[in-house]
Amino acid sequence: MKELLKLQKYKAMEKLQCIIVDDELDSRNILADYLTKYVKNVEILASCENIETAERQIKSLKPKLVFLDIEMPFGNGFDLIEKFTSIDFEIIFITAFSQYAIQAINLSAVHYILKPIDIDELIIAVNKAREKIDSKINFDHTSVLLDNLNDLNQENKKVVLPLINGFEVVRVGEILYCEAEDNFTCFHFTSGKKALICRNLKFYEQNLENLGFCRIHRSTLVNLQFVKKYIKGKGGSVILENEKELQVSNSKKQDFLDKYR
Repeated sequence: MKELLKLQKYKAMEKLQCIIVDDELDSRNILADYLTKYVKNVEILASCENIETAERQIKSLKPKLVFLDIEMPFGNGFDLIEKFTSIDFEIIFITAFSQYAIQAINLSAVHYILKPIDIDELIIAVNKAREKIDSKINFDHTSVLLDNLNDLNQENKKVVLPLINGFEVVRVGEILYCEAEDNFTCFHFTSGKKALICRNLKFYEQNLENLGFCRIHRSTLVNLQFVKKYIKGKGGSVILENEKELQVSNSKKQDFLDKYR
C-alpha cells in the first residue's frame, strides 16, 4: 500500500474531476468513500444510477474521468458509450464478472477494476488514467473496445499494443506469432514487421487464446490460422505459411493437437 501511495506524486495539480455511474447505491457510496480517503486530487462531480442520468451529467459537467459499471439492469456501460459520437474523457470500467468483456477490455488497453473494489487497484487505475490525460495523447481506446465487442469476425478484432512512444492498433489477423523476451513480448506480423511490447506473454495468451491462438512453447504463442504444417517429434514443430518453423514443446504438444480435433 505504501509503495502504491508513492505513485501519487502530483503537486499543486488541479483536481481530476470524475463521475460515478453504477445502479447500486452501496457500490456508488463505497467507491466515493475510497476515492475521497485514498486517492489524491480527485473531485466527484456527480453520482449516477442509470445511463440516461449519466449521459446528461457527462454532457453538462464534462468530467475528465468516468467510473462506469458494466452490468446494469436498464442498459449496460457499453450502451452509454455508444451515445457519444466522440469520447473526450477517460473511462475506468467496473465489473463484478464478465470474462468476455474483460478480454475485450484487455485487448483494447482500457482500464477496469473488479468488484469488490481493491483500494490498491483503484489507486493504480486512477494514476494510469491520469497519466493518459496528462500525456494529451488523443486516441479513443473505447472505440476499439466497441469494435471488439461488436465484431463477430475474430480476424477483425483489434489489439492496442503499448509502445515506448505511444501505442499501435493492429488487427488480430495481422499477428503471425508472439515470442517471449524476458518480461516483454515480441509480436511478429504477417508483413514481416516486429514490435517489442512491454507486457509478458502470459497476458497475451490469456487474452488471445479464444481468438485462435495457442501456446505451443513456453516462449511462443502462435496464430493457428497461419499454421500450414505440423512435423512429428518429441514435441514436434510447426511450419507457418511464411515457411517459419517454430518448435512445439512436449508439454504443449497435446493441447496444440487437440485444437485440430
